[in-house]
Amino acid sequence: MDKNRIIVFDTTLRDGEQSPGCSMNTEEKIKVALQLEKLGVDVIEAGFAAASPGDFDAVSRIAEQVKNSSICSLSRAIENDIKQSGLAVSKAPLHRIHTFIATSPIHMKYKLKMSEAEVIKRAVHAVEYARTFVDDVEFSLEDAGRSEIPFMKEVMDAVIAAGASTINLPDTVGYRLPHELGAMVKELSDFAGDRAIISVHNHNDLGLATANTLASVMNGARQIEVTMNGLGERAGNSALEEAVMAIKTRKDAFGELYTGINTPELYPTSRLVATITGVEPQQNKAIVGKNAFAHESGIHQDGMLKNNETYEIMRPEDVGVFKESTLILGKHSGRAAFRDKIEHLGFDKVSDEELNAAFERFKILADKKKDVTDDDIRMLITDESLNQDKTYELVGLQISDCSNGMPMAAVSIKHNDSVMQDANIGDGTMDAIFKTIDRLTGITGELNDYKVTSVSEGKDALAKVTTRVTFDKNSPSFVGHGLSIDTMLATAKAYLGSVNSYISQKERLSKSTEHQV
Repeated sequence: MDKNRIIVFDTTLRDGEQSPGCSMNTEEKIKVALQLEKLGVDVIEAGFAAASPGDFDAVSRIAEQVKNSSICSLSRAIENDIKQSGLAVSKAPLHRIHTFIATSPIHMKYKLKMSEAEVIKRAVHAVEYARTFVDDVEFSLEDAGRSEIPFMKEVMDAVIAAGASTINLPDTVGYRLPHELGAMVKELSDFAGDRAIISVHNHNDLGLATANTLASVMNGARQIEVTMNGLGERAGNSALEEAVMAIKTRKDAFGELYTGINTPELYPTSRLVATITGVEPQQNKAIVGKNAFAHESGIHQDGMLKNNETYEIMRPEDVGVFKESTLILGKHSGRAAFRDKIEHLGFDKVSDEELNAAFERFKILADKKKDVTDDDIRMLITDESLNQDKTYELVGLQISDCSNGMPMAAVSIKHNDSVMQDANIGDGTMDAIFKTIDRLTGITGELNDYKVTSVSEGKDALAKVTTRVTFDKNSPSFVGHGLSIDTMLATAKAYLGSVNSYISQKERLSKSTEHQV
């Protein structure tokens, strides 16, 4: 093993998806996984296979499609969890099981109600059982940040002897300061020696996740567990883009240490994750935020005009932020120019079907919008790829509303080559649209979340609408995406997208459960 290489373990699809409002359907998870592979992530934690049939389906389908990254599934130190993880990742060329148990006094006393001896016994059995499915087993000492070092050494000795090759030391509640965590990692890294790779998984409750990750790397950790855009439980995790670019930029501090990340793919990956989840990074987010390379101060602008290095410690293009290309597209542009543009934007694996559909939508947009920006085109391609499951397709929408009037929506949708039409009134225009779609499809949804964002600037900007809808009790919500200059039209497309996602997932789950033993 190259001791200077930092293994990047991405958990956007597992811990990141646990962010409130960030759940993804299987097709969306596959798209993110394929982009993470393109980014150069070493290990993709694709989910928690035993959590639900949907999670098992997603992990197993990602395992079938990703070839160059190791596919990992999380599992508690419970036999059924481990078995489901083993089955789900089995088809991946590279695969791992990640199992864990808590080791802090507070967790063992109040959550597990187990003694130290019982925890060690459970941990050893979990690793030994996981090794019957895969050769690569990672073991996590949950809440390591508040665990006692002597006991952690006992657990590490036992699980390494049982076959664990990676030991993860998560600061589960984001409690530790960088110097504290660095000291803990150094002692345990020295203790492990060449027997196992030391990993860290830091939460951001005190805003220190990335600082703690970097302090850990400096003290012997050789795997970092991170998420795109810093998504994750509560305040999130260490952001992949921040940790990776800090290691790359500060060679004076990190010396020979490096990652295998293809950094120009950072921004496209960030945009894909934000589009799918509907959770945008704050404008001043490091590396991938809208203002990360913007300069408004006169002093800063003067310096930038003289030499970029006066106020930029990294080049925008190093992380995939490119200036608008000189190839300007408009309503007279052809398919070849459109393909060249999307390839320039990083979409090199777009199918002919997606390309043709996006091109037709581009031509319609170019007739209505003065300037079609790179962000517009990026969103057109992404939106097309996210709306492949079209059991129902929106054909037409007509709405009527006024002050003290009666909101009404008339909707036409296509299903099995036939067009259905209906109209309804509601408490507002959106409510009327949703009620009409419910009646046409025969499926009633409950709107849990609704977000509308502007893709670019100007009165003619594209509206990106994300809906999160629940259709069954005790079932996850389903995300829908809609894109249009008309916000209400984008809203109808997004809600119908949630319906389509629900139908598609339901059909797949009925098949996948047949294979789940």
